[in-house]
Amino acid sequence: MELEGRGAGGVAGGPAAGPGRSPGESALLDGWLQRGVGRGAGGGEAGACRPPVRQDPDSGPDYEALPAGATVTTHMVAGAVAGILEHCVMYPVDCVKTRMQSLQPDPAARYRNVLEALWRIIRTEGLWRPMRGLNVTATGAGPAHALYFACYEKLKKTLSDVIHPGGNSHIANGAAGCVATLLHDAAMNPAEVVKQRMQMYNSPYHRVTDCVRAVWQNEGAGAFYRSYTTQLTMNVPFQAIHFMTYEFLQEHFNPQRRYNPSSHVLSGACAGAVAAAATTPLDVCKTLLNTQESLALNSNITGHITGMASAFRTVYQVGGVTAYFRGVQARVIYQIPSTAIAWSVYEFFKYLITKRQEEWRAAK
Repeated sequence: MELEGRGAGGVAGGPAAGPGRSPGESALLDGWLQRGVGRGAGGGEAGACRPPVRQDPDSGPDYEALPAGATVTTHMVAGAVAGILEHCVMYPVDCVKTRMQSLQPDPAARYRNVLEALWRIIRTEGLWRPMRGLNVTATGAGPAHALYFACYEKLKKTLSDVIHPGGNSHIANGAAGCVATLLHDAAMNPAEVVKQRMQMYNSPYHRVTDCVRAVWQNEGAGAFYRSYTTQLTMNVPFQAIHFMTYEFLQEHFNPQRRYNPSSHVLSGACAGAVAAAATTPLDVCKTLLNTQESLALNSNITGHITGMASAFRTVYQVGGVTAYFRGVQARVIYQIPSTAIAWSVYEFFKYLITKRQEEWRAAK
C-alpha cells in the first residue's frame, strides 16, 4: 500500500525520485507511469490516474482465464495430447482388464492379478502382445478427448454462470461431464470395439484392418456401435462422479486454481478410482457387448448379445452377481494413473499454451 501512495504522488509531481525512495522503487514507478500514460494517449484511458496493481511475478498468467478467441483451440489441443498419452501409457493394463473381465476365460487365460497377467502374456504370447491394438486406440483417443475437454470446459463455465454466478457449481461440473461424454463416446466407440477384440486371448486379428473388415462384413456397421448405449450408461455416471470429485478436491487442494501439478495428479487419481469402482458392473457388460465372447454366447438364446438388458442378463446367467465385478482390481489400477496422467498432462498443456499466447500478445 505504501508503494501505491507514492505512485499517486508520482503522477502529480512527475517521475523524479522523492525523498526516502530507493532507486529500485523509482524505476518501478517510472514503468507504471509510462504504461499508464501510453494507455491514456492511445485509448483515452486515464491510465495515470489508476493505482498500480501489484502482481506476483512468479504467478504467471491466469491459465483458467484463457485469451479471447483461443479457448476452444487450446482446450482441444491440450485434451488431444492428454488423451493420447493416457491411453498409450496405460494400454498394457487395459489389455489385462479386458481379459480379466472375460466371463468364461480359457484355462490358459485365467489370471490372479494384474502383474501375473502381464508376465504370463509377455512370456507366452510375446513382448508386444499387450500392445496389440494400440494404434487404433491412439487414433480414436485424439479427437475423442479433444471434443471431450473442449465441451466440458465450455459447458462448465456456461452452466456455472447460470447456476452459481461467480463461483463453482458441482451440478454444473457433473452436467458438463455428462454432455461431454456423448461426444467422446461417439468418436471413441468404434475404436473400443476393434481394440477389445484384438486384446482378447487367442484373438484371430493381428492387424487393425483385418479386424475392421471382418466386423464390417460379418456383423455390419452397426456392430461398431452395439455397445454405445451401454457405454453411455456407464460413462455418464462415471464422468459425473469423476468431474464432481475432481472439482471438489481441487477446491480443497488448489483453491486459487493455479497450475499446481501435485494437486492435479492427486485429484485426478482419487476421482478416477472412485468413479471406476462404482461403474465396474457396467464396464463388464460393455466388454461383453464389444467382444461378443463366444462361450458366453452359448448361454444366450438370441445368438448375438444386443443391448444393455441382454448383456446384464447374460452376465448374471454365466457368473452370478460376482461376475459384475470381474476385473475390478485391474479397472481401478488402470484408472488411478490413467486419470492422473490425463489431468496433469491436460492442465500442463493448457498452462503452456496459454503462457505462450500471453507472451505472443505482449510482444505484439
